[in-house]
Order: sequence, then structure tokens, then C-alpha cells
Amino acid sequence: MRFDDYQKKSRETADYPKVTRGFVYPIIGLAGETGELLNKVQKIFRDDKGRVTSQKKEEITKELGDVLWYVAQVATEFGLSLKDVAQDNLKKLASRKKRGHIHGSGDDR
Repeated sequence: MRFDDYQKKSRETADYPKVTRGFVYPIIGLAGETGELLNKVQKIFRDDKGRVTSQKKEEITKELGDVLWYVAQVATEFGLSLKDVAQDNLKKLASRKKRGHIHGSGDDR
């Protein structure tokens, strides 16, 4: 599946309230789903001594899907194409690697 196809198809299930601006609700949802993903990973260490079980992989897959859904909605709310976002990100990372700036912090390194 292509990013733009996913973005368009996922939009069909976007039924959320407008909270001041259209992008606010999906950004809050993205933060929540990211927290749920972190919680699943935390339990891998707490409950399974760091071993990734098939059940945990399934749980992680579901949470990543939820994160992806919210990322798609945020992109749509800002009029951005997921395909363009992904391509721009790869270009940025390739440039950082070429210049020896993969590590560190800040957007403009």
C-alpha cells in the first residue's frame, strides 16, 4: 500500500470533534497512542524480561497502526501528503548522514 492510498482510506474513518482547530484533536490522539506504544514496550521489560513475544509483537503492531492513523490525520489536517512527508524525511536523514550529523539534536543539524 502507498502512503497516499493509506492517507485517503484512513480519512474515511476520521470522525472526531473539531477542537478549536481541526488539527488539535488528532495531535492529542497521536500523543496518547504514542504513550500506549511506550507502555507496551515498557511491559516487555517488566513482564517478559526484555523478550519480545509473539503476543507483544501483535500488540505493538496494533499500536503502531493507531499511531500511523493519527499521523495520517495530522498530515491531512495540515494539507500535507504522507508520501511527501516520508520522502522529505528520508532526504533530511540522508543529508545528515552524508554530513556526519546523524547523532545530536536539533532540526537543522
